[in-house]
Amino acid sequence: MGRQRKRVVTGEADPPPTRKDEKPATLQRKEKKKKLDIGKIFINISIGLCIFSLIWFFYALYMRSSLAKRVVTLHHSPPVLDANSTSAEVSPERFWGSYRPQVYFGMKTRSPRSVVTGMMWMRQFSEVDVNLRHTCEQGDRLQGYGWLMHDGLSFGVQEIHDSDFTLTTEFVKRMGGEHGGDWTWRITAKQHSSAPHAPVISLMFYAAADTQGSLEAHVEERNRLGSITGFSDELGNFKITFRKPVAGESPSAKYASYNYLQTMSPGLERLTDIVRNSLNRRFVYSPPSGEKRQYIAVDTYKPQHQPKTADPRKESDFVLHQVTVQTPFQIEVLFESGSFRDRPNQLSAAAMTEELEKRKAAFDAKFEKTFGLQAKGLGQAQVKFSKAALSNMLGGIGYFYGQSVVQSVYNEYPLLYPEGALFTAVPSRSFFPRGFLWDEGFHQLLLSKWDPQVTREATAHWLDLVNMEGWIPREQILGDEARSKVPAEFVVQRNENANPPTLFLALQKLVEQLQANPDAESSRPTLPFLRRLYPRLQTWFEWYNTTQTGPLPNSYRWRGRDKDTNLFLNPKTLTSGLDDYPRASHPSAEERHVDLHCWMALASGIMVSVARLLGEPHQEYERTHQTLSDNALLDELHWSNQLRSFSDYGNHTQAVSLQQEKVYVPPGQPRHQFPVARLVRSVRRAPKPQFVNALGYISLFPFLLHVLTPDSPKLEHIFRDMRDADKLWTPYGLRSLSRADPLYMKRNTEHDAPYWRGPIWININYLAVRALHHYGNTEGPYQEKAATLYQELRTNIMSNVYRQYAETGYIWEQYNDSTGSGQGSHPFTGWSALTVLIMAEQY
Repeated sequence: MGRQRKRVVTGEADPPPTRKDEKPATLQRKEKKKKLDIGKIFINISIGLCIFSLIWFFYALYMRSSLAKRVVTLHHSPPVLDANSTSAEVSPERFWGSYRPQVYFGMKTRSPRSVVTGMMWMRQFSEVDVNLRHTCEQGDRLQGYGWLMHDGLSFGVQEIHDSDFTLTTEFVKRMGGEHGGDWTWRITAKQHSSAPHAPVISLMFYAAADTQGSLEAHVEERNRLGSITGFSDELGNFKITFRKPVAGESPSAKYASYNYLQTMSPGLERLTDIVRNSLNRRFVYSPPSGEKRQYIAVDTYKPQHQPKTADPRKESDFVLHQVTVQTPFQIEVLFESGSFRDRPNQLSAAAMTEELEKRKAAFDAKFEKTFGLQAKGLGQAQVKFSKAALSNMLGGIGYFYGQSVVQSVYNEYPLLYPEGALFTAVPSRSFFPRGFLWDEGFHQLLLSKWDPQVTREATAHWLDLVNMEGWIPREQILGDEARSKVPAEFVVQRNENANPPTLFLALQKLVEQLQANPDAESSRPTLPFLRRLYPRLQTWFEWYNTTQTGPLPNSYRWRGRDKDTNLFLNPKTLTSGLDDYPRASHPSAEERHVDLHCWMALASGIMVSVARLLGEPHQEYERTHQTLSDNALLDELHWSNQLRSFSDYGNHTQAVSLQQEKVYVPPGQPRHQFPVARLVRSVRRAPKPQFVNALGYISLFPFLLHVLTPDSPKLEHIFRDMRDADKLWTPYGLRSLSRADPLYMKRNTEHDAPYWRGPIWININYLAVRALHHYGNTEGPYQEKAATLYQELRTNIMSNVYRQYAETGYIWEQYNDSTGSGQGSHPFTGWSALTVLIMAEQY
């Protein structure tokens, strides 16, 4: 046996015997470390996620802030127009003008803060207490007013027919000096033959500064304001002289009473109110042979200023001269520039008459050379009407400056757009005295024939307002005067909303003029103009082509439809220009709009022409144009076999109507304590995806914009529907919606009368006549039919618009499809003046 080993005591207990199910210590330590590592990983991941979330949060804030700023960030390319392009130094002949279309008679310069001049008037001793006229108002119920002759440059003749007298306002400009030269007004007043007594009229001539410049009144003979002297940065020193009234065209003086007002104005939109609040009847009109009577006039003292609270604007000088005189009489007002040192004589009396007659003769000669109406055999009365239509559009050109109010989906509240200028024609001096994007393209179709430089400058002003995204606010409400005429709900412009890109029609005309006669003096500036315009034009086109796309490839959809489907019989699409024209009854992202498809086909074709002219790449535009002009694709997207017509597509039902909503009144409760019952929409059958099947202007767009090929069998259906008196044809022009349509002449709400649901509109009728002329002069199976319809439709439009003007004194916004009567806003010498081109057969 071996020896027994000694036991060694170390002071530590022996480890207990290891159990079979226990892990070794090293393995335990490894697992513990592993758990710690996993925990650290989770902690690190959590920290990383937090850091990433914070970064993403701040990046999202930055991006939202950046995206929010995009709507008010102008395009990065150099402006089309130089900063001083409208100054007296660069463009002296266009510096002064009748650029205040919202007033019956007034002038200003093409500068941001121009000194403005204008005229007010009122009839004394009338049944109406104070019938002050200043801004063009339909409520004034004048028998007619508008320019009879206006060349858009140097002179104008206007007639204003009040209740029992007519005012003829004339102006002539004379170049000289460094600040746009001189001008003279002549106002002639004559009583109507039906007036029992010669009326006594107060004319009020004024000058008002707009935050810069100064005016000083020079009073002669007690209350008679003999002249105003002034100074501004754009005008230098100047003088406005008020001549005494004379009897008609004879030099003999007339008895008159005089008053004046010298005060301060917080803004140009307040001028009427200031005058109205300054009126007093303490003055006595005492002609040598006649009874003494108290009359109403402005007081000569400076009114006490109220404490400034809500209006923080800088006040500016406002001086007014009032002359009260019995008809007939004639008065002249002379503006003389201090820098015109070598003027041959004063532009007044015989010198004024001589200059005026020269301008009239030149206008007549240019009008006939441009439009050739006499050569076509039109009578003198129709030629005079055509001159008035053109002149009213030229006299309706305004120069506006200010900031639009805009909003994008990234802005919680509306923002102010950058300050900008706009030189543009207006649709209506009384109702729409501001710029509208889709109207302006139609305006320039006429103006480009008369003066291509106006078209270049107006188009440049519009494109200089494009932002970095390519969006242009469709309604330009610039300045306090313009904003004062617009209901609050229409002021904010939203950047997802488009408007038909009709400026491409104007560009098409400029390109055609250039290609037809590149050496003509009127066409030579077009090429450099297009070169400067092109970067902005590209972005504008791409904005349409990306933001207004539809649900299917190569389809398009207007954004901005009314979303409150409960109140509208058919939610409006203001962005399309055809406000209440029937679209899909239930707005959705699945809609396809045929008119926008055709506008994009037109625009892409013109982009091809412009790119080729400039030597720029055009292949992408060519492909887009060929695709959108493909008649097979157009049929696939928009041809309704049921209606046998082109149509929109969307979530739609025709089973809708407006009905009185039911308001529950508990028994015994007074009815007046509960809401008034409204008209609300009742949907009797659920909508489904389908063609809208509303026959009208929208159905014609593939024809109107020449998208259809001359051999397209669809033309046969279009011509049939156009000529059908139960559908679109009337003796006065094409109605906007078929008489057979369920929404024909139906109100859209209890307050919205039908607008594009039957009445005749001249802009679309112009496009129809233009298209018939195109297809009637292009070989194809429907050429003869188009030519016949062309003659009939042209005659109907010409005859009715002229007849209504002769009967009412106005060109109208729209015409009744049953009677031909003018209706809507008036005068409307925006696109309704395209009648001149129809008469001249210039398309």
